[in-house]
Amino acid sequence: MNTILHLGLGSFHRAHQAVYLHQLQQTGDRRWALAGGNIRPDMADTIDALLKQGGAYTLETVTPHNERSYTRITSIQTVVPFDAELSGLVVIGAAPDTHIISFTVTEAGYYLDAKNQLDQNFADLRADLAAVKAGEPVATIYGALTAILRARMRANAGPVTLLNCDNLRHNGERSRGGLLQFIELVGDSALLAWVQANTTSPNAMVDRITPRPTPEVRARVLAATGVDDPAALMGESFIQWVIEDNFIAGRPAWETVGVEMVDSVQAYEEAKIRLLNATHSCIAWAGTLVGYTYIHEGTLDPVIRQFAFDYVTDDTIPVLLPCPIDLEKYRDVVLDRFGNPAIADTNQRVAMDAFAKIPAMIAPTIRDRLARGETINSVAMLPALFLAYLQRWHTGQIPYTYQDQAMDPAAAHAICEAADPVAAFCADPVLWGPLASDERLMQAMRSAFQRVTLFIRNHQA
Repeated sequence: MNTILHLGLGSFHRAHQAVYLHQLQQTGDRRWALAGGNIRPDMADTIDALLKQGGAYTLETVTPHNERSYTRITSIQTVVPFDAELSGLVVIGAAPDTHIISFTVTEAGYYLDAKNQLDQNFADLRADLAAVKAGEPVATIYGALTAILRARMRANAGPVTLLNCDNLRHNGERSRGGLLQFIELVGDSALLAWVQANTTSPNAMVDRITPRPTPEVRARVLAATGVDDPAALMGESFIQWVIEDNFIAGRPAWETVGVEMVDSVQAYEEAKIRLLNATHSCIAWAGTLVGYTYIHEGTLDPVIRQFAFDYVTDDTIPVLLPCPIDLEKYRDVVLDRFGNPAIADTNQRVAMDAFAKIPAMIAPTIRDRLARGETINSVAMLPALFLAYLQRWHTGQIPYTYQDQAMDPAAAHAICEAADPVAAFCADPVLWGPLASDERLMQAMRSAFQRVTLFIRNHQA
């Protein structure tokens, strides 16, 4: 049996990668199985439930027409309980029958700046660098991979593919670059040479809306299947996975169950990140500002939907052409998916990590438009919505906890307290990199921020 070790047993992995392998196993191809665990002590209840259930759990899928179906997913055959040394993950990662190590840790968990350099301003990253040197427990993806790959090298267990499953542009090459920099900073030249020679890191694009599980999901699963499953979760019926076929030690026959194995994911990746992910954030920030709880509420609000539609149509599609994908059709499918009330996806989940998402998902369109001498009026609405959102956060008026690994709270509060918040926001290097304080950006943001202020006022009227 060949093993894929997955780091991060959150909802997305269990509704996406684990599902594809389950479907492959259901065809009779049982040459591969999943093992997985978390690199931080979170989701303890879910991990405990998965341990008790032998890795099995129930997935509820919902179509835009509110048709629900239930599948018992059994592809995760080994659940690794958390321990600070990550000893269980290290043992599996160093085993010769493990041929792929995959991971989902969220975009902000890679600590990369605009130039794809590790940003050591992040305390978590600095702590992990020190921990690896001192032989102490780690908590970042780089620390975990360093520990696993070091053990694999020492065991002479052979090459392994590192498969990134996060919404990160060029996710394979960028996470690989971060890992190699991390190992270099640790000072382990032998490991650095081994990783360069014995691993590949294919780029991949993943897509499925997967809200955080709620007690209602568990209750529906019980009613529909008779199984009381604390690890039950729900996702939309739409699912997509596009992977560059660059595996150093073999892979499952994913193409037989709908995975698109390609030479380059770039066109798919750009469409997903700019037309779906950025639009999702736009709707979450706008919806929160006018009192909505769920993504579908904002999507079905004609003003918010128009913000999203104009951002894609006016500014984003033109800079992505020519493209092998029908981008106008893709835009419409995305908005239909977001408008699905059955998903009940929260603004809280989607609004998070803006200090990682703006540079990754929104700034590229602004840069492309400006490079062509074109206006940025529609795309500027997205960061303007987030600035208004940030001001609400600053005064404690967001009705939920806002999470953002890439945000320095002191710097964010300083933006909101500045005499000219728009100028301070546009000058932030984390958000804008080389675009920081660009006069064209500031002018567009001033106009967009006025429109956002009017939008909020009109919704309160």
